[in-house]
Amino acid sequence: MKASHRISHILGGGSDGWDVFYKARGMIDQGMPVTELTIGEHDIRTAAPILQDMHRAAMAGQTGYAAIPGTARLRDAVAARVQARTGVPTSRSNVLITPGGQAALFSAQVATCDAGDIGLYIDPFYATYPGTIRAAGATPKAIAAQADAGFQPRPADIAAQAAGAKSLLINSPNNPTGVIYSRATLDGIAGVCADHDLWLISDEVYDTQIWEGTHISPRSLPGMAERTLVVGSMSKSHAMTGSRCGWIVGPEDIITHLTNLATHTTYGVPGYIQEASVFALNQGAAFEADIAEPFRRRRALAHAVLAGQNAVTLVPSAGAMYLMLDIRSTGLSGEAFADALLDAHLIAVMPGESFGTAAAGHVRVAMTIEDDRFEQALKTLCAFAQERSVATN
Repeated sequence: MKASHRISHILGGGSDGWDVFYKARGMIDQGMPVTELTIGEHDIRTAAPILQDMHRAAMAGQTGYAAIPGTARLRDAVAARVQARTGVPTSRSNVLITPGGQAALFSAQVATCDAGDIGLYIDPFYATYPGTIRAAGATPKAIAAQADAGFQPRPADIAAQAAGAKSLLINSPNNPTGVIYSRATLDGIAGVCADHDLWLISDEVYDTQIWEGTHISPRSLPGMAERTLVVGSMSKSHAMTGSRCGWIVGPEDIITHLTNLATHTTYGVPGYIQEASVFALNQGAAFEADIAEPFRRRRALAHAVLAGQNAVTLVPSAGAMYLMLDIRSTGLSGEAFADALLDAHLIAVMPGESFGTAAAGHVRVAMTIEDDRFEQALKTLCAFAQERSVATN
């Protein structure tokens, strides 16, 4: 028996680009001391008070079926958070709670694309984007954001590919680049969406990790609330990656349809997880800033390390827990560099090619280990790049 084409071709018939990651994990399983700078997993665990509230809710009996669109308490908390930060009137009717941000991304694609429709997304991209579009039955189409433009998407490039498309997926602050899209970029994207009648899916899971400038939710731009679905999550903002609690914010009629989808797929999120999420959100912005602080600190360390050499160039990043490093001076692809670095120094980074073609010749570094180890790993990476640059030239 054969699996359906939809599920057997989620990867598009090719590799997912994570070979170096899998190699590093295999080495770790063999007991090798690999320094992992690969994925966006906090080096702290979920805060004890959140876990205590989760336990309280479970012991109080919230272990049965929960309301499928989410509990009223959590939907109200998310709506209040979004309205306070964006100024856009938002009620619980605009919110669907999902089992994490990834489920929200899938649901948003199903909500906006019919089978065979084109779903646009920006390259570089989070690794699941094209597969999520395929899983929804649509056809993914990448639009490159150029390195020489600081990985800010050019609205004209999006417009040139928009014919026949139904949705556009963006991510700011961006994984993998750390770039925050400017107001000019977002205004241009909004114009393209209006001109070509596109749904905008805005992945904003890194909205609490802002190091410079301001995060703007495109839902707050004129005329965009009725055509924007915002994806959010507790994972990055509150170090709750394993709790799997996210949301979609959008027009009320779409949320109603998405609730029907959830009824026939995920069937909601456990009540004790939702209660703990309410507790976490109620801790306020200062708590979220504390969760983000290690990444802010390590970013400053990285700037100091990179300022002392010229083999590696930092892509200007203003948010998220990642750095994108340009290693083209070595003459190696991102994949070849990452593989060689792992073999030579047991340091694992992600090749830029894992996130699309636009980031070729780059590597992504996750700022997710203790400060001293992070600083030393970056120094080793830079020295390794310098050796390769000299050998190349």
